[in-house]
Amino acid sequence: MARPSDEQIAAWRRDIAIEAQLGAQKLSLLSTWGLFSPEAVDDGSRLLLEHVEVAADADILDLGCGYGVLGLTLAMRAPGGQVLLVDKDFVAIEYARRNIERHGLAHAQALLSNGLQHIPGDRRFDLVVCNLPAKASKEQHYLFLVDVHARLRPGGEFVVVTINGLREFMARTLKEIFGHAEKRKQGAVYTISAARRLN
Repeated sequence: MARPSDEQIAAWRRDIAIEAQLGAQKLSLLSTWGLFSPEAVDDGSRLLLEHVEVAADADILDLGCGYGVLGLTLAMRAPGGQVLLVDKDFVAIEYARRNIERHGLAHAQALLSNGLQHIPGDRRFDLVVCNLPAKASKEQHYLFLVDVHARLRPGGEFVVVTINGLREFMARTLKEIFGHAEKRKQGAVYTISAARRLN
């Protein structure tokens, strides 16, 4: 492959603009190379958003937010709630913050955190959503789920999208930690799983 031209390299350094219609919500997002699905909203996130319900006043956590697709969409659906977007990648958080500002979502904020580790200890949620990375380790998946369960209010819900190869692991692990699991939707590539904190 020939070396890219200076113009091509300069173009790659510019923000990537994404226009997306997600149900009733229209998003105008900025992204960059190096983030997950930088040029378009991924199919897993789209599927999750089709199979999650949110109260207008819900407190929501988007775990592993990337540039903010799930968190921003749910913030638009829950104008009376509070939405926290977290990611361990500082570039993702920079872009999530910029996208929050672009949409004027004063009730949403983005925070750098390794999983839930850096979220204030007294913060609780009605809904946690996650587009779980397939390449994360089993140990990290367990830590996510244990910490999510601890931070949900009683009756609060965890909704997660995984590749189909992880659906059996997810069902088994949700049953271990939450006591039950729901397979909400299985598509050709992705599965939406859910569980509620019962007490």
